[in-house]
Amino acid sequence: MLDTLREKANNLPLLPGVYIMLDEHGEVIYVGKAKKLKNRVSSYFHGEHLPKVAAMVEKVRDFNVIVAGSEFEALVLENSLIKQHKPHYNILLKDDKGYPFIRLDMREEYPKMTLANRLGKDGARYFGPFGGRGQTYDIISTVSKALLLPDCARRFPRDIGKERPCLNYHMGSCAGWCLRDSSAEDYRKRMMQAALILEGKSKELTLELKSQMEQAAGELRFERAAELRDRLRAIEALTNRQRVIATAFADTDAIGFCRGAKSCFAVLHFVDGSLVGKDVEMMDEPLEDDSEAMSDLVRQYYTAHRGGWPKSILLPCEIDDREDMERLLSEASGRRIYIETPRRGERMRLIESAALNAREEIQRRTTAAQRRSKTLEWLQKALELRDFPGRIEAFDISNLGPTGIVAAMTVHVDGRPLKRDYRRFRIKDLDGTDDYASMYQAVYRRFSRYREGDEKFSSLPDLLLIDGGDAHAATAEKALADLGLEVPVFGMVKDDRHRTRALVNSSGHEIGIKSNQAVFALVGSIQEETHRFAIEYQRSLRNEAYASELDRIPGVGEKRRTDLIKYFKSVKAIRGASREQLALVVPKNTAAAIYAHFHSEESGDGQ
Repeated sequence: MLDTLREKANNLPLLPGVYIMLDEHGEVIYVGKAKKLKNRVSSYFHGEHLPKVAAMVEKVRDFNVIVAGSEFEALVLENSLIKQHKPHYNILLKDDKGYPFIRLDMREEYPKMTLANRLGKDGARYFGPFGGRGQTYDIISTVSKALLLPDCARRFPRDIGKERPCLNYHMGSCAGWCLRDSSAEDYRKRMMQAALILEGKSKELTLELKSQMEQAAGELRFERAAELRDRLRAIEALTNRQRVIATAFADTDAIGFCRGAKSCFAVLHFVDGSLVGKDVEMMDEPLEDDSEAMSDLVRQYYTAHRGGWPKSILLPCEIDDREDMERLLSEASGRRIYIETPRRGERMRLIESAALNAREEIQRRTTAAQRRSKTLEWLQKALELRDFPGRIEAFDISNLGPTGIVAAMTVHVDGRPLKRDYRRFRIKDLDGTDDYASMYQAVYRRFSRYREGDEKFSSLPDLLLIDGGDAHAATAEKALADLGLEVPVFGMVKDDRHRTRALVNSSGHEIGIKSNQAVFALVGSIQEETHRFAIEYQRSLRNEAYASELDRIPGVGEKRRTDLIKYFKSVKAIRGASREQLALVVPKNTAAAIYAHFHSEESGDGQ
């Protein structure tokens, strides 16, 4: 089947278009666009892929293509087909949340602000869209309190005079429109003022209220002036606190994207440099790489979810179809929209803030155990492991000359360190320093103990990680093979900043891990912990050597030895100290004995 698909793909034209992947039932499972159909489609049927791509390719039984007149036409067609088929392996933003509007029908006798999921053609006025249902309800409530409008379930004029006013009236947050002497005309005026606020015309409203307040004060109607003053203050506070309602359009949207236990797409809306709203979309890990995923997310988000548009969109990574995307969004919005990828400065900081929000959202919506489990699942798929890597063992070598070589083994179970199973080895019988021979010896000794039935080494790991490259991984594999054992082995390769950038097998095939922040962090922490444990063991052996040399000196017991090491830090410093300096820590006769031990010639002269 794979050969048939590969042959079919190789016969495709080098033209832009859309490809449609089909499963055994003829169902559409993935839709993608390509600058050159032949190159893009054939790439799926050659070489190795990331886990989710490989899973999709396994299900492909056929594919169709549609040649487009341009890359822009391919983009538009892809968008249409994804909406139509909702393929399983494409990024699909949820439609159930939506980005609601505030509806106000001034044709009613007592108009009321209500939430609407979409624009209607019913003659009513619509304001927005806003960031979410909760935020929209908050806006309605805040505007109502500022203008002393009702924010209760009573309906007017039906409920006027039927019951006593509710608590809102007694707390001063409602003018009591349910009272018999309330004015329908005044109510409509207040609702028109609400419309001005929702339109972003609060300046006009505050000027009007100031004029009315000054007129009332001039006519000595101080109670009316005070009422207008309080309303004016509430509106000004509202404008400062809820700038999102001042406009249906953001100046700038900054987008962040993070892959973890889940993936998160975060959009921060800024007006005049101030944050006025945030949207987040949680999803499973996208099939696409970050650039393709970003393109798909931007297209879906702005064409399907928004009725308002920013002037510019800031992305964390470049997208290949930036110009076509700008054209698509500009045509959909009726205004020029720019897409940028800043690398420094204030606009870059906006993107970093969006990325932080995406990471925090993943943290908030998943437990630590879920995040670790998802990370290990990704590792299992990426490394093509037969078993879930519940137990991971890691080895590191640390040497200080041919007589100071040690190996450390750490154990992580379900992504967490299991320190009681840590083991350490002193490397013996080597001529000079040889990292590969040292690694072979450490791995061989560990697994020979397993073969012998040693309870301390009774568990086999699901994955073995070796500090180093493919040659180190091959050395560990040979030690296992010599014992007749099979355990998946990968080397941990560092970048120029000494951070683990990839895992590599004994054949030299690298699996990059930087694209998944959670895996990058886990493997990096395992490597650091193993290195720390190796260094700690080497230092303890060094201190034992120091201690044994000091123990041979008369008058130096455990306490004085500890005091000397603590004060001088090393035996070398003790050796170089004068009698007077030594006497600051131990008695004079002991200081003389220590000095004589290290300076036998001088002590022979009676000095």
